[in-house]
Amino acid sequence: MSFRVQTAAAASFQRLVRFVNAQGSTKFGDLKTRPTGVSLAGAEVEVLEGDVGNGFRGTGKIDKIQKLLCPLPQVHAIMCIGLNYQKHATEANLRVAPYPVLFTKPADALAGPNEDIPVHPDAQSMLDYEGELTVVVGKDAKNVPETDALKYVLGYTVGNDISARYFQLPETSGGQFCYAKSFDKFCPIGPCIVSPSLIPDPQKLQLVTKVNGQVRQQTETSDMIFSVAKIISHLSRGRTLRRGTVIQTGTPSGVGLFMEPKGFLKNGDVVEVSIDGLGSISNKMVFE
Repeated sequence: MSFRVQTAAAASFQRLVRFVNAQGSTKFGDLKTRPTGVSLAGAEVEVLEGDVGNGFRGTGKIDKIQKLLCPLPQVHAIMCIGLNYQKHATEANLRVAPYPVLFTKPADALAGPNEDIPVHPDAQSMLDYEGELTVVVGKDAKNVPETDALKYVLGYTVGNDISARYFQLPETSGGQFCYAKSFDKFCPIGPCIVSPSLIPDPQKLQLVTKVNGQVRQQTETSDMIFSVAKIISHLSRGRTLRRGTVIQTGTPSGVGLFMEPKGFLKNGDVVEVSIDGLGSISNKMVFE
């Protein structure tokens, strides 16, 4: 078995953001302080040159965020792991698989940290949230051993695997995981991509999901069944993970599906997901 090693694209930043400045120009920047709030409007950043494919270089120029954007302008692939928290598996009364359960989202599911999420009429009846630690791959990877897996991480960010449960559940629509989670903008991430140098252990992070200010999910990533390193190693087995790939690592217990009464999202609901050291995203559901 061969191991493909490639120079990392990129961790010449602390907290990578993409933003619009006061002049209307879109830029990449490096946020030097921990993000506070959900918009980061007015925060100062060092302007960066480059991109995920070719790496980033600091310019020494300082600019201010007028509008925060999704940290990635586009993505090769969005890979998602299902049933990856022990307490979530328990609440779902499901058997844990021997390998991480994989499904995917299309590129157009990507959305920014503060964007409204348009919801098609057919996806509205059982709409749910899934706060998740999200990983961005920093260099192409194939057949990566678990011991080396974290070397391939560009950074960590916050994500929400928005789910139309009507299409996901076997009894309502045949168990179509990919379709249920693949509507446009059903994968908001942000507010920044945090360098692994600031997150020495991704299995020691606190995650909180709120709906209209009410806590729904609260856990530590230590409850993961498969660690970030195990996930990357598994996903790279016999297949190439391209740099810039987004990996959503699973959601903890507390989703709306398993609440009584059910805690499905309604028009106008605001979902906020926060992870220690990574910041917060806040997205309003807008029924079409």
